[in-house]
Amino acid sequence: MTTLIEKPPGDDANRASAVEAANRRSVLLLFIGLMITMLLASLNQTVLSTALPTIVGELHGVDQMTWVITAYILASTVVMPVYGKISDLLGRKPVILTAIVLFLAGSVVGALSPNITWLIAGRILQGIGGGGLMILSQAAIADVVPARERGKYMGFMGAVFAVSSVAGPLLGGWLTEGPGWRWAFWLNLPLGALAIIATIAFMKLPKVVTEVRPKLDYLGMALVAGATTALVLVCTWGGHTYDWASPQIIGLGVATVVLAIAFIFVERAAENPVIPMSLFADRNFTLTTVANLMIGVAMFGALGYMPTYIQMVTGVDATVAGLLMIPMMGGLLVSSIASGQAVARSGRYKMFPIVGTIIMGIGLLLIASMHITTPTWLMCAYLAVFGIGIGLSMQILTLIVQNSFPLSMVGTATAANNYFRQVGATLGSAIVGSIFASRLIALMHEKLGNSSAGGSDTRNALTPAAVNAMPDAIRIPIIESYNEALLPIFLFFVPLAAIAMIVLLFIDEKPLATTVRNEAAEVVTEEELLTEAEMVSNDAAADRRE
Repeated sequence: MTTLIEKPPGDDANRASAVEAANRRSVLLLFIGLMITMLLASLNQTVLSTALPTIVGELHGVDQMTWVITAYILASTVVMPVYGKISDLLGRKPVILTAIVLFLAGSVVGALSPNITWLIAGRILQGIGGGGLMILSQAAIADVVPARERGKYMGFMGAVFAVSSVAGPLLGGWLTEGPGWRWAFWLNLPLGALAIIATIAFMKLPKVVTEVRPKLDYLGMALVAGATTALVLVCTWGGHTYDWASPQIIGLGVATVVLAIAFIFVERAAENPVIPMSLFADRNFTLTTVANLMIGVAMFGALGYMPTYIQMVTGVDATVAGLLMIPMMGGLLVSSIASGQAVARSGRYKMFPIVGTIIMGIGLLLIASMHITTPTWLMCAYLAVFGIGIGLSMQILTLIVQNSFPLSMVGTATAANNYFRQVGATLGSAIVGSIFASRLIALMHEKLGNSSAGGSDTRNALTPAAVNAMPDAIRIPIIESYNEALLPIFLFFVPLAAIAMIVLLFIDEKPLATTVRNEAAEVVTEEELLTEAEMVSNDAAADRRE
């Protein structure tokens, strides 16, 4: 009996290797399910980009255009740390299913929106669900794939973002010109149903077993949500809705600082903090967090408004605008997959995000230099450069974070790191949207004066088709206003790419783990050994009786 349980030292490792080899097939099925959930969330970040000018024109909400994009990103940002911590405590599968349902509910609200306010409300609800889908997909793959092999999976996850970023504008443009932009929301329902089925069927992760019901950090969740919202409102309203020195903006700034400080103190004392302060004791986590924040501002600040710019300035329809984004996303797709494969082969990863931030900065400089007479092919080349930089950086930074913590902390660490990137994304979208909107209105008023096209009602109802049909005397000043209002803003993002590059130089390139550190699996294996021993003992007793 004893010999059945007390096996040679290497026997447990051999058994674990055999179990891992047997589960390799199921990893592929799990990965397919995760790709569907990521597609559901990432597609929705881009599907409205080409439809946005038409949407806000029909709903008479050009002055609220910023919130159609910002609301989704803000909501998804706020809930990211919450999803990460809860999934570490309760397991990934039920949390992912909850996120999908919330996302679909928001899609229904968006599809039925009678005005811009309801549309923004639907986007908020979508964001609450979408934030969980992105984070939990990345965390779930870390549950079953070692860090050394995870690079190629993370590369394909980045590729999903690239594909959806191409398919989203194309789909949004086609729907806008065909059955209508509301179908951009309705189409989420069958895709969401497929994601639910895939999650239930394929997601067979180790179960989280706790003797005591974990105590959630509700106060920390509320404080991080409040601080994030206040910060975004400062960037969105400042200099546009309210003057920077107004009581509203000053009050929101003070609230941001107070809530952030309170959050830090609460997290230091919480039993299960939503963002443990101990994460920042890890050098790689802190450095990648700073880099992610900078990249998020630049990336989403550019991504959110480029399709609108392309439609207005080049005069193409929404579908063609989506096609013109392909070089950017093609560069992202190729560089993301190639860097992931290279990391899996060599185990070296430090140079990829460093080179990526340099290329990203060059891409921003090139985009900012464009004008209304820039050839379309040259614009596409500039966008491709920017996409290559993103692809080399984004997913590798997540891999670095996951490699720095045990499996029991992967969800929390992944969510916290992505939270700061999304904070950057929210700030980037809010800052660009706020400055763009205020500059656009001022430039149009300056160039068009008191003409009918310069009136506030007309500005709020401008669509690409309407602008393209105007005589040159009016159309050219409008597209010049779009160009001068948006592109110079990207120059301010170049120093952010430089900061990201500098901090990444100090990354400690730790060896990538070659096994999944799963304490729960070890417990299950031990129990299985005991069960097996009991079965053999019972069989032996039966033989003796015979």
